[in-house]
Amino acid sequence: MKAVVITRLGGPEVLEAGDVPEPTPGPGEELVRVEAGGVNFADTMAASGGYPGTPKPPLVAGREFSGTRVSSGERVMGYTQWGAFAESVAARSALLWPVPMGWSAPEGAAFPVNFFTAYFAYWKAGLLEDSKGARVLIHAAAGGVGTAAVQIGKLLGAEMYGTSSSDEKLSRVQKLGLQHPINYKKQDYEVAIRDLTNGEGVDVVFEMLGGEHVLKSVRCLRDFGRVIVYGTATGQRAVLDVGSLYAKGASVHGLWLTYISQKQELMRQAWQQLSAWAAQGHLRPVIEAVLPMEKAADAYRLLLERKNFGKVVLKI
Repeated sequence: MKAVVITRLGGPEVLEAGDVPEPTPGPGEELVRVEAGGVNFADTMAASGGYPGTPKPPLVAGREFSGTRVSSGERVMGYTQWGAFAESVAARSALLWPVPMGWSAPEGAAFPVNFFTAYFAYWKAGLLEDSKGARVLIHAAAGGVGTAAVQIGKLLGAEMYGTSSSDEKLSRVQKLGLQHPINYKKQDYEVAIRDLTNGEGVDVVFEMLGGEHVLKSVRCLRDFGRVIVYGTATGQRAVLDVGSLYAKGASVHGLWLTYISQKQELMRQAWQQLSAWAAQGHLRPVIEAVLPMEKAADAYRLLLERKNFGKVVLKI
């Protein structure tokens, strides 16, 4: 079968479309014929050797997909750790969900990582039950998780502040429900948050940059605020002075979908809510580009160069 293969560790140039053996499902797994695969920043890290638990190359790239169940022909979308960018994937049955009615294959492939991550960020922040008026700072608001978080935050009644590198992207995110756009190329977001909140700060920050931004995000909090860390897009280890948490009673929480996806009851509860919102037309993935699998390297570059708005998807 055709697949996108990580041939060695490195940048987008290490990706090659080639022939590999069809996978054999193990216990609790089943075959899915893949139509599309969602590209995530974690995929770029897996190619470069920076994503924990990824086997050594060569291996098939990709962690989310949509297609049809071989056993029944049902249209499904799913989540895995690698192997998604191929004509067939052996996926855990517990991590397959029906594609919402009326959605395309690329939309299905763009859903699992971004929307489950965004949902669990609000869960970790304690905002799923009571978020009316809560202030939330969403870094990279124009990205895949960012656009998902804005859609969910609008449903929850959160007051959202979002960072991005361009006014054009921020204008598009505002149409999704973002109230307070911050162009970090023009203004330090820490200063912007202080100004926009009259010096009070926000209740929650969704942080995926790493490096100095963890500590900067802590400084954006008001009393008893939380920073939810779910990535390190800068590639830099988080800088955090624990003493900075004391004065505000603040806290920093880790969020890793790879780990949470092993908790079946949590995933079931999340899907119950997400699928209801999707069925009501409140959630829909935002897709920047759909490229053929032979252009996987170009898809990775779009993410690495921060040129995407929402999701980049590969057509398998």
